[in-house]
Formats: sequence, C-alpha cells, structure tokens
Amino acid sequence: MVRKRIAVATINNNSLELYSNEIKSIFLDYIDLDKYCFEDGSIENGIEADIVLIPSYESFETIKVYLKNNAEIIVANRTITKRGLNKIVDLPKGTKAMLVNVSPETAVETISTIYQLGIKHIEFIPIYPGVKAIPDIDVAITPGEKKYVPKTVKKIFDIGSRVLDINTIINIAEKLDLEFLLSCQNTREYFDSIVPLNCGLEKMIGKTHRLESQFDILLEILDEAIIGVNRNGRVYFYNDSAERIIGKSTNNVFGINLKNIFPQIPFDQVLSTLKPIKDKLVKISGVDFVVTIAPILKMNTLYGAVANIRRFSNTEKKQHKLRAQLIDKGHKAKYTFEDIIGNSKKIQNCKEIAKKIAKSDSSILITGESGTGKELFAQAIHNHSPRKSYPFVAVNCAALSENLLESELFGYEEGAFTGARKGGKLGLFELAHMGTLFLDEIAEMPLNLQARLLRVLQEKEVMRIGGDYIINVDVRIIAATNQNLEKLVNNRQFRQDLYYRLNVIPLQIPALRERKEDISPIIDEIKKDLNSNFKLTRDALNNLINYEWKGNIRELRNCIEYLTNIEEPIVDAKLLPLRYSMNNNKEALTQEEKILFNKFKALSADNIKEYFFILKQLRKCYINKTRLGRRSLERIAKDNGIFLTEHEIRNMLLILEKFSIVEIRKGRGGTQLTDFGFKVLYELQKG
Repeated sequence: MVRKRIAVATINNNSLELYSNEIKSIFLDYIDLDKYCFEDGSIENGIEADIVLIPSYESFETIKVYLKNNAEIIVANRTITKRGLNKIVDLPKGTKAMLVNVSPETAVETISTIYQLGIKHIEFIPIYPGVKAIPDIDVAITPGEKKYVPKTVKKIFDIGSRVLDINTIINIAEKLDLEFLLSCQNTREYFDSIVPLNCGLEKMIGKTHRLESQFDILLEILDEAIIGVNRNGRVYFYNDSAERIIGKSTNNVFGINLKNIFPQIPFDQVLSTLKPIKDKLVKISGVDFVVTIAPILKMNTLYGAVANIRRFSNTEKKQHKLRAQLIDKGHKAKYTFEDIIGNSKKIQNCKEIAKKIAKSDSSILITGESGTGKELFAQAIHNHSPRKSYPFVAVNCAALSENLLESELFGYEEGAFTGARKGGKLGLFELAHMGTLFLDEIAEMPLNLQARLLRVLQEKEVMRIGGDYIINVDVRIIAATNQNLEKLVNNRQFRQDLYYRLNVIPLQIPALRERKEDISPIIDEIKKDLNSNFKLTRDALNNLINYEWKGNIRELRNCIEYLTNIEEPIVDAKLLPLRYSMNNNKEALTQEEKILFNKFKALSADNIKEYFFILKQLRKCYINKTRLGRRSLERIAKDNGIFLTEHEIRNMLLILEKFSIVEIRKGRGGTQLTDFGFKVLYELQKG
C-alpha cells in the first residue's frame, strides 16, 4: 500500500502541534506527516503533499502561495471534548463569563463553537492578550489558554484545547482512501471523546456506533474467521477468530489489499462479478479452509465483500454435532471404565485389555453371555478413545426388521420408497462419522445386510437407499454377540469374511458366576442406583453369591429391584425368590475342579474341620468387606475352641493358595476366597 503525504500548515506552533498529534493518533501507520508554520518560518520552503490541512478559510489566501502542487485543501473544523463541555454545562442560567483565548479571532470562534453545541445559557465576553477593557467578572472559560486569564478572576474553567471535529477526520479518511480506519478502536475512542458540531450527525454516529458495537460483539464471539474488505479489496474488518485460525495478526492485514496476503481467497472474483462464492476449499499455509464470500451491495452500489472462513476439520466436527442435535437421539456414551464394578482378577484383566484396545481404530468383537454388560464395555471403550468427542451410536440388530435396519444404518433419499420421509434421512453410519458405531447382537443381522456392512468396513463409504452418490465415513465398529459366531459361520448363517473383519480384536466378558467376589459390591451399587435401604442377612447374601446367575448382572438387578419393592428392612434367605435358595443352587464342580477338590480333601483329611473353619471366616470377611490376618484368625479360632498357632495358620493358607482356593494378597490386602474357594466351601457344607 502506497503511503499518502499529509501536511499541516498553521499560523502558530501551538495549533500545529495539536492538529499533528490528533492526526497521528488516527492515521500515523498509513501516512507521512509534514508540519509547516509561519511562527518558526518552516513554511517558507514550500508545501508539497497530497492533502494540506489548514486552520481556517481566512488563512487559505495566506497559505496557498506556498503550495508546490495541486494538493487537496481541507479546512479544519474544531470542536471541544465532552469532558470540557461537562465542565460548563451546569453553570447557572444567566452566568456571565470571559472566554479567554490567544487572539480575538480564536476567542470568537470558540464562543461560536460552544453556542453551536447548545450552550446558550451563558453570556460570553471574548478576552485575549491586548484587549483594552477587562470586565469585572469572576468567571473565565478558556480552551487551554489559562496563562492569558486575568489574575483577578477567581473561577477558571479550562475546557481543554479545541480538537478536530468528526467531519474533518472523515473528510481526511475519504480523500486518502482510508475509510476503513474509521471503524478502528482508536478512532472510535476519539469520536466518543468529542462533541460533534452537527447534532444530527452526532445522533446518527451514535446510533451507528451502537449498532456496530453490537454487530462487532456478535462477530467476535463467533469461532469462525470473518474478514471484510472495501470495494478496492482492502481489509477493514478482521475479527479475533481470524487472527487465531489463519495465523496473521490484525496489524499485518488492516488496510492491506487481501490479494497481496492471501491470493487464495477469491475476493477479486466476487468484487468483479458481484456474485457470491459458497463453500470453496482453499489451502493457506498448508491447511485446508472452507471459504464463503458474499458481496456487500446496496442500491446496486458495491461497498465491498465479507468472507466467512473455517478450518475444514472444524467444519466437519460441527456438522456432526449439528446432526446429533437434529436427530435428537442423544448419541453419546454415558459410561466409563469407572462404572464397571468389580475387583476380581477376571474383570480387572478384562478392563485393562479394553483400555489398551480403546486407543486403536481396529474393529472389536465383544462376546459374552446375555446381561454381562457388553454395551457398558463398548461405551467405556469409546469414552477412553481418541473418538470420545464424537458420537457413540448404538443399534440392536435383532430389534429391527431387515428393511428398517437397512434404512437406519444407511439412510435414504427423499422418495426412495413408499413412506420415505420428506427430505430423506441420515443413516447411522453418517451420524457416527468420526465416532463409534455399536452393533449389538450382530449375529442377528440378515446376510444381505452383512454384505453391505462388509463393503462399508472395506471401502469406508456408504450410499443411501435411493441415492446416487458416495458418502465417505470414518467410523470405528464395535460389535457384540452372545452367540458362537464361528459355529454360525460353519453353518453358513454368518459371513466368514465379515466375521474376520469384525473379529480383529476379540474381547470376552466374564459371566457373573465366574467372579463371585464382585457380586456383593455390584449389589451395593444397584441398591444405590435404586435408592434401596434394605439390608441382606449373611445367609441371604451367601445364597445370592452362590447362585448361578444365568442372566448375569441384568438378572441380579431384577432380583434387587424385586427386594426393593417388597419393602422389608431386613431381607433374609426366606424372603428371597425360591430360585435363589441354596437348595436350588446348581453350582456344580467341573471335572477338573472335582479332581483338584478330591486331592485337597485327601491332603487335609486330618485337619478338614480347621480348614472348613478358616474358609467360613474368609467368607464372613468377604460379606462384611473386612480383612483378616493370621493373628486375628488365631484369636477367633481360640474363641471357638479351635487351637491353632499363627505358624500353623500360615501353612494352611499356603496350602489353600496352592490349590487355588484362596488368593493371598501382598501388604494389607489380606487373604480372599477365589471362585473355586466358594465352591469348595459349598461342597464342604454339604458334608
């Protein structure tokens, strides 16, 4: 941008410095400023500039003889600041005051200015150096010329030096083609500090400033870059998001022709054709941006153009957030690994594996009996993955018919089939873009849909029903089933290629009966969730711990919900549903466990009573959530007429651990029964 030259020419140095400082505060970065004055003789070398600012019409004839070129002449209109005006506005009506200035002309000008601003309740008498008669008045008003106030005056109101009026600043900006500076912060602050000579203009600018302020607030809170250029392509608006997103500061772009900085942004095309450009993909500094530009037209006159610029990745992210809101189905994973209750080795190992595989994008196949919490694990994996900020979309493949499942997964276009929604419908694959799609009961998916699902996994693209274009999708698949997919593959009821595509990372969820030590804390969590206050007796809890739980956690929850509804404060074994009684327990030992149990009985035959006692105490500790050390066992045994030394108890615990009946934890973890240990205790109770 070529810098313009502006000259300030005045009679005295005081006015010269005042005008120059005001112009510098607004235009300094875009102009070269020269100062000329009669008082110091600097004007005698002549004036050469694009614009010359002079103090009055009367001075024009005196100054014009020094002009070397056909420069534009601007006469300075001067006003006073709001702060200065406020000093005299409340003076009593009929007040007589001296108006003290450096000359009779400037004194009269200042009085005229104050009258123009609506101060008509004060009678002014011009006072200046050399005036012949000084009235007997004790009030003086002066625009920064206190040194000329007569010493007899008691009340002096210094309203500050007169300043350039808004009209003059606008005139300079227009002639220099720097109108964009009128919307800058420092220019606005200057305008706000002065009282315009034209009241109508003041009201208009006041309203304009208020509207612009409200508009600016709106533009600044947007997290998209907004850039405005005038009809010549020079930047006059550049919001904070533009600085952050594009990486160029306001100081480096303001007033510059944008094509010199970002030629990729097609402002020139819009300014020349007057036609908008929508969603054009451009690359700036190696980053993809989506640009929309619209011309600013009024009464067929072009005033400029405005651009909305967004990072391509941010645009994608917003689209998916909006899609989730539009469908309003709450596609969000609620649960984390903290919500998976249990301290058993099996569930802890399962959680550790799940946390590790969460970091990848590979497909996961979760297997386990019904009610073990497969979706709970799927949600926890999603929330532990890099995709956690994007949708988690779940669909039950067994709950929908083939046609309905297909339209849900892949979406459809308007008119694709009878009853198709107007405008079509997004498919769940589109909705889950960048996130996770959970396919529950995948074994129930019809073979035709399995083929379409396989294509999506291979090509990462979908086509809506009735559509004629491809939609790219980036979705992680987590599938779940309680069936044996290998067996279904062998029976040709499930596609082999899809099985291998899904089973990249297998995750087996243990059944509840395989982690009996977790049952008691899970019961506590369910009670808390149901606001239940009942207490289980030891026998009742023992029955629940030793029950088979074919329905797993889902069945356990149903049981606790039943016990909540019977509204008994204490629940003993008799209040449990019949199927949970010990007599109906089918906790049979496996063939391998029977062999191990018989070896244990043979080894401990002489001390079976003592072993039985220790196992019962460990079960009590489990139920009461307490720890038990060898010293405590020695004391309890003695109280029950069983005499065992601490050394003997230590050896017995080691033997129990050798047979996998107990687990001895380090430190203060204590000794706990294993799943096999509960079975052994039950067998010993049967006699």
